[in-house]
Amino acid sequence: MSKLAYFSTRPGDTVTAFALGPLEASYFPGAVTRGTDNVDYKFINGFVDVGDLPCRIAIRDDVANRPTPTLEPFEKTALNLPGFNRRLDFSGFWHTPHRLKRWAATRLFPGRTGEASFKLATCGGVHIWVDGEHITAYEPYTRNATQETQITLPLRAEGSDVVLLIEDMAERDTNFFVELTWRGTDVLRAGLPTDADPAVLDTLMDIARAIRPSKVVFDASDTLSLSIDSPCPCDVQISASVGQSVHLSHKPPLFVASTTLTRGATVIDLGRLETLGDGYHPLKLEFAIGAMRIERAISLALLRKNKPTRLPTELSARKRIALRHAIDHGQHRMGRVLALLASGEPLDTAAFEALDDTLDGIKSRRDCSDFVMVPLLWTYGAYADAIPTEWQKRIKQAILGYRYWMDQPGNDTMWFWSENHVLCFHVSEYIAGGLFPDDVFENSGLTGAEHRALADARMTRWYDSVSDHGLAEWNSAAYYPIDFIGLFAMHHWGEGEAKARATHILDQLFTMIALHNIGGVSAGTMGRAYDKELRAGPLTELSPFAAVAFGSGWLTEGVAALPEFCATDYSPPLGLDIMAAPHEGRAIAAYYVQGYGAAARLALHKTAHVQLSAAIDAAPGATGHQQHLVDVQFAASPFARVWVNHPGEDNPWGSNRPSFWAGNGVMPRVGMVENRCLILSKLGADPRLAFTHAYAPVSEFDKVHTGTDWMVLRSGRGAVLLKATGAIEAQIDGPGAGIEHRVYGKTTGWALITVDLAPGATCDALIARARAASLTLTEGPDPSLTLREPTLGELRLDYATGLYVDSVHRPFPTESYAPQISAAQPDVVMRTLEEWT
Repeated sequence: MSKLAYFSTRPGDTVTAFALGPLEASYFPGAVTRGTDNVDYKFINGFVDVGDLPCRIAIRDDVANRPTPTLEPFEKTALNLPGFNRRLDFSGFWHTPHRLKRWAATRLFPGRTGEASFKLATCGGVHIWVDGEHITAYEPYTRNATQETQITLPLRAEGSDVVLLIEDMAERDTNFFVELTWRGTDVLRAGLPTDADPAVLDTLMDIARAIRPSKVVFDASDTLSLSIDSPCPCDVQISASVGQSVHLSHKPPLFVASTTLTRGATVIDLGRLETLGDGYHPLKLEFAIGAMRIERAISLALLRKNKPTRLPTELSARKRIALRHAIDHGQHRMGRVLALLASGEPLDTAAFEALDDTLDGIKSRRDCSDFVMVPLLWTYGAYADAIPTEWQKRIKQAILGYRYWMDQPGNDTMWFWSENHVLCFHVSEYIAGGLFPDDVFENSGLTGAEHRALADARMTRWYDSVSDHGLAEWNSAAYYPIDFIGLFAMHHWGEGEAKARATHILDQLFTMIALHNIGGVSAGTMGRAYDKELRAGPLTELSPFAAVAFGSGWLTEGVAALPEFCATDYSPPLGLDIMAAPHEGRAIAAYYVQGYGAAARLALHKTAHVQLSAAIDAAPGATGHQQHLVDVQFAASPFARVWVNHPGEDNPWGSNRPSFWAGNGVMPRVGMVENRCLILSKLGADPRLAFTHAYAPVSEFDKVHTGTDWMVLRSGRGAVLLKATGAIEAQIDGPGAGIEHRVYGKTTGWALITVDLAPGATCDALIARARAASLTLTEGPDPSLTLREPTLGELRLDYATGLYVDSVHRPFPTESYAPQISAAQPDVVMRTLEEWT
């Protein structure tokens, strides 16, 4: 019989020591139905009220009518050990509807025999057995919305075997987890059966908690190395793989390695990176000592060229270079196929593989298939003669059989509700109907002409929404490229007003991109962001658009929409290159509103060396989603970036929305005037994580100076001063080592101040300013944050009423959805884009 390894859970903490079975996922679509068109074109960040899709209706029906599941023996394939997450969390992304299932087991020792009290939280369903007897079930099956209940389990002092069956319904991004919180008054022990020495488990836990890339960004000369905090006490077998992007996650990994972390080592060397292209890559890890195995998922950035590329003066030449780069280095997706044909080149083997995968995704109605449907239609409409006849037939069949809107028959989990998806579905229907006006579309029973008429009306509603409300996904380096899929297609294929309105919105987007681009990096506040956009700015899909439009930046592997830009005659408005790269000594300011209900009031202060950007008054106190509210980016180094947020989950490498770094668990009050920004976070009486933190990768800055409650960081001739209402605690180990700086408290405040330094100047004056300034917090139901500086007076942010400058209320200066732009010099004052150009 195996011996037990013990792990303690204090009152109020969660039980996380479990042996796990394999994660099982089975296709479960439910009945084909026609959905209800419930899109009101008032797009809201984090909107989830889509109703129940066929798969969820089917699983609820099955759960309601099935007998109690049978306790099954299961192979224990991994361990979940205490450390970096208070949940048993298996969240992920499934492109088609899948029923999820995973078994977990532990042995609990309560200290005394009797009823033991727990809080159980999940989104899907949980069944619990104690000593072989089914005790309870909790099955809310609410998509990504956590529900909780109180349960009691009959536990014996000498230990009881507890088995969990954890289930959920995967509809694309899925929060699949269970959280079991101990409500007793004594320490609860959990025992895992193992033949391993307790020190083995301690080693595995330490590695899982601490593991991180050895560098913020790797380059061509590097090997892929990972760091841990303490010398390893024994040999550990390491298996690693780098998967493809979320859109190609069903494809084989791009990189596979195995090695041994030897006794006494603190660095894992996984070998050269030749097989990987530039990107922010997901890295799956498995650590094993004998039969004991644990899993961990982290990410890494790879960029072979740390300085932006200067492209030719002529836009047409830049487009040709970008098409060539997409052909030679782009992901094997539909956009690369379009790039080949737009360049007059024949399709190669990789192109046919991408075309086959595109058609499979459209036929199976994978989520995000609307993103590739648009370039497929473009390819067919413009270059059919270059495609073999048998492929033409397959393409036409896929087009005629697709589900173009939720009110057409289907049982998929394609996402019809967000700003970017709505656009791509409408554009797909518009182009498809135009290509085949007289054909009857198999799925809908409508003719192409009827589809075209529907799409024309729907496109008008989308255009009206953007005109009336701006964009819910403002300035998003993740989603502007998706908007470009539809907008460039409408610029190219649209007729009359449909084309003109697409062109106008393209002009607006490129204006906002120019404003928030610095040093070739598309940065700034964003309506929706993921870790990859924030921690690897030059590697986003938006970066190459800025490079082509303004002449300097990075060309990446992204091909979702860039080949469309390069295949059109579209030219961004004149003069944007000056906003993208301000002249020396000039400061550009911009203010404008974006999102339904004025979701974000955006402020920007930008020089040649540093950019400060913020979203003001964005629902303080509310639960956040993917809103990135405050951002500082430097021109001299693409990875020299700073932001402040309240983490939205426990796991520093998690993928929830909000995650640890992207978004906010609790939204702050933000105020900004010129180059000064205040952030006031009120986290509530019992916050899950009682701290806010700054992301600031110290290795990417030229100079870093710190005091108890301040930091000064310099990159090139730009600098930022961070001041906090409490001690700033730099994390020196684990995933936050060298990048994370915390301030603990249920109410916290930060001030960020950006400055340009004179040539050859040090940071001494800014350090003196940091020491002289005071940042004070007034507690209460409506706290306030006050920054006082001897020469600049007082800046106060009131949680209820907003920003005050020297006791005078400073409301946001505009309600316009078009940027109100001005420059520091009186002879260069712009109020509209037209005046600028």
